[in-house]
Amino acid sequence: MTSSTPVPADLIDFIKNGKKFLIAGHKEPDGDCVGSQLALTSVLKRLGKKAIPCSAGPFKRTEIMPYADQFTAAPGKEESAGGRVIIVDCSEPERTGDLAPFIKDLPTAVIDHHIRGGYADGKTENSGPVYLDPKAPSVTFMVLKLIEALGEQVSREEAEYLLFGLCTDTGFFRHVDSLGAKTFAAAERLTRAGANPKTVFHAIHGGKSLGSRILLGLLLTRTESHYGGKLLYTWEEYEDTQRFGLEGRDSDQLYQLLLSVGGTEAVVVIRQETPENCTVGLRSRDWVDVAAVASLFGGGGHKNAAGMTSKGNIAELKKPLLEAFEDIFPAALDRPQTPPA
Repeated sequence: MTSSTPVPADLIDFIKNGKKFLIAGHKEPDGDCVGSQLALTSVLKRLGKKAIPCSAGPFKRTEIMPYADQFTAAPGKEESAGGRVIIVDCSEPERTGDLAPFIKDLPTAVIDHHIRGGYADGKTENSGPVYLDPKAPSVTFMVLKLIEALGEQVSREEAEYLLFGLCTDTGFFRHVDSLGAKTFAAAERLTRAGANPKTVFHAIHGGKSLGSRILLGLLLTRTESHYGGKLLYTWEEYEDTQRFGLEGRDSDQLYQLLLSVGGTEAVVVIRQETPENCTVGLRSRDWVDVAAVASLFGGGGHKNAAGMTSKGNIAELKKPLLEAFEDIFPAALDRPQTPPA
């Protein structure tokens, strides 16, 4: 995957002509969202602007927990008065969660690599410049291009934020294909600026609790094989979350292990977040478009990584989710198999 979309001139003007910015991201942020927000906040301050990173949270992932205190969840009137908003890593106002009411009446620009409605479609009253690049490996990659388009060089701190996000969304470059030369070129510029890949790798994959390893093993033992092994499915009960906590989750490692199974093309993980609601994570190895599957249930994402939130419980969601893959794996009879006890 490579990117050739230039930084829009109206986004450059939007930044140069503004004095105060709220840098917003989606709820339940990940490393790409957080890294984009903090790097953009930093460069705006270097340009003499007032910039405030905003997030509704929660900061569930262990790798982003250290950054939580740098964000505000409810900007006050003084902070937002006369300000502008830049939303990163999402294009829909509601994706910012509880932050949405605080930013809805302000001029808003978007930087995103997803394709989906809202500000990106210009359907919102305060829609402003949109920098949309579905081929970008991460939003931090796009923010790097924006910083350079503003005539600035990234600082060491900004480079660390940007490499953190780039490595998050590429699975530390596992998802980069033969068209990814620009992705590695961006990584080179960031390391030259002082970012340390070794430090980033440990931040993303290190510091896990023993409970997280036990929960990972539990989900692996539950895994079912469907469509002749092309689809693997597992689930996390509400009681599991109560026992191990949100910090016990390690989705990236779980997906990586399941997709490493021979013959597997896609993975489905359902989590019972509350007694009434579930989240669903979808991943694929190569050609399966899991974003198309997620869209059937009101979700979205990328071709190889997508998700959704739904009312109901695991038992209710399992059947329709698995059936959604029937057209994708038509030649494989769905005979679920569970691993030996």
